[in-house]
Amino acid sequence: MRGRTRLVAAGLATAAMTAGLVPAQAQAAEHRAAKDRPAEDRPAIEWTACEGAGFPAQTQCGTIDVPLDWAHPDGRTTTLRVARLPATDPAHRIGSVLHIPGGPGNSGIEDIKQAAGDLAGIRERFDLVSYDPRNTDLAAKLPESCARPAVPALIEPRDRAEYDAQARAIAAAIRKCRAEDRSGLYGRLDSVSVARDTEAIRAALGEPRLSFMTESAGGVPAEAYLRLFPERVRAMYLDGVVDQTAGWTNQSLLGYRDLQRIFGRFTAWCAATPACALHGEDAGKVWRDLTARADRSPILVTSQRFGRGRLTGSSLRWFGFAPDPGPGDSRWLTFAEAVDKARRGDGSGFADAALGNARAWTTPLALGMTCADDRGYHGYEEYVRARREARRVSPDLGGATFDQLGCAGWPLPIANPSRPLPVRGLPPLLGAGTWSDYTLTDSLVRRVPGSVTVRYDGPGHVLYLSGNRCAIGHATRYLTDLTLPPPGTICLPGD
Repeated sequence: MRGRTRLVAAGLATAAMTAGLVPAQAQAAEHRAAKDRPAEDRPAIEWTACEGAGFPAQTQCGTIDVPLDWAHPDGRTTTLRVARLPATDPAHRIGSVLHIPGGPGNSGIEDIKQAAGDLAGIRERFDLVSYDPRNTDLAAKLPESCARPAVPALIEPRDRAEYDAQARAIAAAIRKCRAEDRSGLYGRLDSVSVARDTEAIRAALGEPRLSFMTESAGGVPAEAYLRLFPERVRAMYLDGVVDQTAGWTNQSLLGYRDLQRIFGRFTAWCAATPACALHGEDAGKVWRDLTARADRSPILVTSQRFGRGRLTGSSLRWFGFAPDPGPGDSRWLTFAEAVDKARRGDGSGFADAALGNARAWTTPLALGMTCADDRGYHGYEEYVRARREARRVSPDLGGATFDQLGCAGWPLPIANPSRPLPVRGLPPLLGAGTWSDYTLTDSLVRRVPGSVTVRYDGPGHVLYLSGNRCAIGHATRYLTDLTLPPPGTICLPGD
């Protein structure tokens, strides 16, 4: 299967309009705003042949202008690129399937170029449409300061003083980024803004309802769309998503339970595999001893990409373990070798991933795409409780999460607070997930009566864009005939 982005994962029409409202009031305000500003008068997209290499035959491209701030629809705009692959059986065409890409920041147009062949069954009866969301290629749209780390490396604070100091530094960097931004995008990258952009595309396509497929972080704007425009959803397939409606702390704990089970698979594999560098030892204990020692005395490393730095126990737990063993168990072999070297003082096997990610998750650019979706801890007390519970459910990998720690410094309004998903008017949904994301996806999908989540009994992430035939088959039947597989359906590797 082709590799896809790992799950690491990511507002209201106007933050001012709903600031301070309780969830029920905010939800009502969202629906009023959605109805008060219909998108039906959006001009149709002018389609032309796509320019550039790699596009499948017959791919058409166009653009659509959407408001930078949906609270001011007549103000400044930003332009989104859109691509369409027309149905191959136009006489029996049902409508369009709109792909909401993940990342956040992935290009939906690049997704179409990559996966068009695998999605030929869906294309028979549907136009396959995707777009580059407003957060795509964000580094080219924002000032250089937005890509600078707020602190040398993200840490898991030991006390309130460290927690507050890190949050203050991140907040200052975000304010600087926003002050220097001339695009108008920063502070308007939340998933409700993306959902409203998606609705504008639907209106420009001229279709009263759309079918959707989405993956990974694209699930968050998809959930916002379900909440805002339930009457516009014919069907929705969700692959490896998180349930933002339940809150990020809830989802991180679910994720840690799954990671602990996967780590147990690794230790069992290592015990049975002579090629594993930790074979013949208690691999779990070796790892726990390493991370505990690194918490007390970080390992000094030098990365060709990121220079000198320190490997803490937190950075190893966050960015060291590979939940997917990889082809021929290559990633687990590499991980075991890196652990063996690190316990002897050589942390080079972890340096690039740990140092790079520990910096990236303090940059305003990365945080601007997720924090307004209520991703941060709500104060030091929640951080302490969540860290304690995560360590209980996952002794090997648990702790505070890097994304929530980065967003703990978010100084702008929470445009898309976590709250229950109203299910009235929604069709049954289809989800799919792997070892590492089935539980998260099912957490959302099960909220809509009659919905089903397919379990893939294997590693990986984003099945339909990875070419998994079993998942694609279920998605095709569901989107075409609105037929769901039976509850408890499992896809096996090789299906």
